[in-house]
Amino acid sequence: MSGEDLLVQKLGKVFPPGTVLFKEGETGREMYVIQGGKIKISKQVRGEEQILAMLGAGEFFGEMAILNNKPRSATATVVEESKILVIDPKTFELMLKNNIEIAIRMIKKLAQRLQEADDQIESLLYKDANSRVVHILTRTADSSGKQVQGGIKVNITMEDMAGRTGLEPEQVKEIISRLEKAKLARVEPDGIVIAEVNRLRKYLEYLSMKEQFEGLE
Repeated sequence: MSGEDLLVQKLGKVFPPGTVLFKEGETGREMYVIQGGKIKISKQVRGEEQILAMLGAGEFFGEMAILNNKPRSATATVVEESKILVIDPKTFELMLKNNIEIAIRMIKKLAQRLQEADDQIESLLYKDANSRVVHILTRTADSSGKQVQGGIKVNITMEDMAGRTGLEPEQVKEIISRLEKAKLARVEPDGIVIAEVNRLRKYLEYLSMKEQFEGLE
């Protein structure tokens, strides 16, 4: 049995849908690595739940409780039955010391999350909902888009888009539907294909100009 298999056997747990792994504001000393299933990360904003991300296999979360020993900044809820590694501070430290690949992967992931946070802040500066959605699409295409037949594919869900733009999922769906009609994007089961990123970027410039000069005669 490999070291990874032993780790899964020792630390792996199965959680049913609806399980709250931790709540915003709670103290915690564990991080989590998803082996299978789906986890919702959410936050309370003005008394309403705001979805920040939907995480799947291979993703990790909750690491900040180990790194800075501060209360949880969000709530993690199991959406689909999930197999998860639950890692305490001692195990986390040993993993980083004994496996440089894990350390590098974590650093890269944290850097990606910082970039996504920057993009989200920039997106929220737009007043127009269309601009927010198009901005996130173009930034995601630039950072992690993959070339496929018919354009660039971004692995992002409507829930992810809603969380990162501060909009309701139905608003996001309506905007994406309009982009589809304009042949700027195409929705697939596991993501969105952008026909021409440069064309979408020009549309964002147009929306920005329209917002900037709104109200002028």
